[in-house]
Amino acid sequence: MAFNRSDSATYLAGQLAKEFARALQTRAAKLGFSAGQFPILLELWNEEGLTQKQLLERVDVEQATMANTLARMERDGLIERRPHPSDRRAQLVFLTIKARNLKDEALSAASEADQALFAGFRRFEKELMLEYMRWAIENARKL
Repeated sequence: MAFNRSDSATYLAGQLAKEFARALQTRAAKLGFSAGQFPILLELWNEEGLTQKQLLERVDVEQATMANTLARMERDGLIERRPHPSDRRAQLVFLTIKARNLKDEALSAASEADQALFAGFRRFEKELMLEYMRWAIENARKL
């Protein structure tokens, strides 16, 4: 019996994640950031002055990925790192004015990406799909 990728939730979830990232990347690149930086920007727009460790816990990526992403964000003028007041080994991450000014356009770009990928869905279908996605993610985290 042949494996049918279109019947595999794992395969489809991976493809869906790629397409969402691609849709956001297209819009984000015009604004000066990458789709991979977006989750970090979201966290920092909500709360600045986080350590790399706190960002790791919130964004749930590998340590090396976080370090590389923060280095690129610093190079691109999106963040600045400042010494932690009580831990000499840690640094606090803050947004630059450039990144703060990106917030509204970036959130609009993410919303546009969502809308493009949910084109043709009725409202309840989109809400149901989002609920199923959250449910599946919760289940996956229990594994």
